[in-house]
Amino acid sequence: MSGSPTARRRRLAIELKKLREESGLTCNDIGKELDWSGSKVNRLETGLGRVQPSDIDALCRFYGTSVELRDLLKAFAKESKTKGWWHAHGEAVPSWFSVYVGLEQAASGLRSYQSEFVPGLLQTPQYATALSRASADHSEEEIESLVEVRMRRQQLLTTTPSPDLWTVIHESVLRHVVGSRSTMAAQISHVLGATALRNVTVQVLPFDAGAYPATGPFTILGFPEQEDPDVVYREGLTDSVYLEAASDVSLYTKAFDHLRALALSPERSASLMRAILKEYDR
Repeated sequence: MSGSPTARRRRLAIELKKLREESGLTCNDIGKELDWSGSKVNRLETGLGRVQPSDIDALCRFYGTSVELRDLLKAFAKESKTKGWWHAHGEAVPSWFSVYVGLEQAASGLRSYQSEFVPGLLQTPQYATALSRASADHSEEEIESLVEVRMRRQQLLTTTPSPDLWTVIHESVLRHVVGSRSTMAAQISHVLGATALRNVTVQVLPFDAGAYPATGPFTILGFPEQEDPDVVYREGLTDSVYLEAASDVSLYTKAFDHLRALALSPERSASLMRAILKEYDR
C-alpha cells in the first residue's frame, strides 16, 4: 500500500465496504449482528469513523476472513492514525483540503485541468502569495504558512517514486495577471522549467480551441495499486467534492481526454508560453 495515512484510511474503507457487499448485507444488518449502529458501520466504510483493532477483529470474525487479511486490515487501521507532515501546519490546511493533500502524496498519476490559475504544484512562491492575499482575509503569518504548504507539496514531483503530472491549462491562466507582470513572467518561466522533468507534461488550451466540456477546474488522482480506484477532486471556496463512483470518474476522464485532444501539443504549448513570456518581459 502506497503513500500516506489518508490513502491507507481510504483503502481500509474500500476493503471493509467490499467485504460487506460480498456478504449481501446492509450496514444496518451488520450493526444488528455486532450490536452496533448501522451508522457506525457506514462511518467505517467511508473513512469517517475512528477504527479500533477490536472493530477489525469483530468484522473479520463475522465475515470469516483469513488471518492474513485481518492482519492487513489492522495494519491499515494502525497506519491510518499517523499524522502526515501537512497536519503540523494547522489551519493552513483545512480538514476538507487535508484529505486531498494526503491523497496527492500517495498518487502515481495526476491529471489536472485548470481554467483560472496555475496548478498549485507548479506555482512560484510569489504567485502563490499573491493568490493567498486575494482569496481571503489572511494575516501575513497565515499567508506565509499557506505558501510554505504549497511549496512543500511540490517536492513530490522530484522525489522517488514521483507521480506523473499531466495538466491542461487554459490560455487565460497565462494572460491573467496575478500579482504583477514580473510575477507572471517568473511564473511562466517556472512552468517552462518544470516541463523539463520527465514526469511533468503541460498543455495549453488556446482561446481558439472551440467548444469544450464546461467542467470547471478538476483533478483526477490515480494510484499505483489496482485496489485503489481513481478519484476526482473539485475544489470550492470553503469546501471540496470528491467523486469516486466509476460513472463519475469515467465522465471526467473522457472530459480530460477531450481537453487534452483540443489543447496544443506540449511542444506548441511551450512555444506559446515563451511568446507570452516575451510580452511580459517588454
